Amino acid sequence: MSPPITLMVQGTTSDAGKSTLVAGLARVLRRRGLRVAPFKPQNMALNSAVTADGGEIGRAQALQALAAGVAPHTDFNPVLLKPSTDIGAQVIIHGRAVASLSARDYHAYKPTAMAAVMQSWDRLCSAYDAVLVEGAGSPAEINLRDRDIANMGFAEAADVPVVLVADIDRGGVFAHLVGTLELLSPSEQARVKGFVINRFRGDMGLLQSGLDWLEERTGRPVFGVLPYLHGLFLDAEDALADSAADVRAGEAALRVIAPVYPRISNHTDLDPLRLHPQVDFRWVGPGQAIPPADLIVLPGSKSVQADLAWLRAQGWEEAIRRHLRYGGKVVGICGGFQMLGRELADPLGLEGAPATMAGLGLLELRTELAPHKQLRNVRGRLANLSPCARSEAAGEGGPALAGYEIHMGVTTGPALQRPAAWLMDEGGPTASRPDGAVSADEQILGSYVHGLFDAPAALSALLAWAGLAGEAPSVDLAARREADLDRLADAVEAHLDLAALFAPGRI
Repeated sequence: MSPPITLMVQGTTSDAGKSTLVAGLARVLRRRGLRVAPFKPQNMALNSAVTADGGEIGRAQALQALAAGVAPHTDFNPVLLKPSTDIGAQVIIHGRAVASLSARDYHAYKPTAMAAVMQSWDRLCSAYDAVLVEGAGSPAEINLRDRDIANMGFAEAADVPVVLVADIDRGGVFAHLVGTLELLSPSEQARVKGFVINRFRGDMGLLQSGLDWLEERTGRPVFGVLPYLHGLFLDAEDALADSAADVRAGEAALRVIAPVYPRISNHTDLDPLRLHPQVDFRWVGPGQAIPPADLIVLPGSKSVQADLAWLRAQGWEEAIRRHLRYGGKVVGICGGFQMLGRELADPLGLEGAPATMAGLGLLELRTELAPHKQLRNVRGRLANLSPCARSEAAGEGGPALAGYEIHMGVTTGPALQRPAAWLMDEGGPTASRPDGAVSADEQILGSYVHGLFDAPAALSALLAWAGLAGEAPSVDLAARREADLDRLADAVEAHLDLAALFAPGRI
């Protein structure tokens, strides 16, 4: 068996297009009949996904697995860092949380993490025709060169060729590329095969002289210039989108807002709301006025007590109570669900110093953090939210939903007697179990399910419950994701010299 095709995509900056390019290339190689694996040695992100083998990886690698047509696996992202403070993070190795370390302590831990990275790399190289690697941030971060496992440190250890991608829409693309190359060591420079320029909009004729200069200056080719794909909608690795204006159109009828607390996690749960043509969705950041809304969504959090304290300091507690007095609806997902209860307890100090904090007191619940993290893919049915036809029996309910759970809290209390959904674990027992809670007046809903809004029927039911009148158009997030992956792959095939990018005769 010949060795697999390997290529590492590194970026001149964060959000240069590394994740997107790997996803596009994965779909292209899949179209050509190759079995492809995505790989990111080390990812730092609060958006994560549950894998087929019951672990946790960065959401970008789950998206790339979808592009490649393979089930997400922990080997695709062997080291995941989930920041809990500005200087500390939960460290996840091969899908399982192993420690919470400060940045300094993690630096000392890196040789252990690198061993895990290389174990996953060896397994993938023996099982796939191609392995596409994504770097992290920039390889030119001088202060992070020692013991690097995310960029050139890995590329050198695994002997992988590198392509540099830069975002021309930011400006300064030639400085980004030349400057990054100049800051690499001679052996690292020799590893860079060439460049890809991302998000170009304009006249190629005006760009060509710059491309010629870049190739002459560096002695390396520009493999292609990818156009700015307006409205491209793919799962974000971590950063929040500034606006939904480029992904939806139409006159909004339902106002939805969500707070951007410091340790917000899995904010992609709200993507279907951003996409919906009849939803005016807005993120509300620190210091911003909290506008009137029909629905408030409290998303997930990596540090629930700290983010709840932030909510209170920003005035959200009173705003939520006022919102409910005027008949508004509230949804809490995962950490947001935990905030809705009477009490949050962290006796072991899993997310900070050991402490117990009063919750918002909107549901009769208590949550205590426990060391074991719940990781599972789930499917089931949303509870019937009509007060006159509400189903309380396991296995009954409203429209189908599917998603995943990632949480460390154990929630108890009488509010759970009115569940928000009935679920089954993928690959587990076929009997349904209750999830979440709905308040007696049906103004408040909480759930541990990430992806609560993803299924079209569940989304429509939740929006109708929140006050959207009339027959709402369907939004199918899975279909939109597939269509945009194909659109991305079409652009990659049309605008990149793939024969030059990969070894001759390999694709």
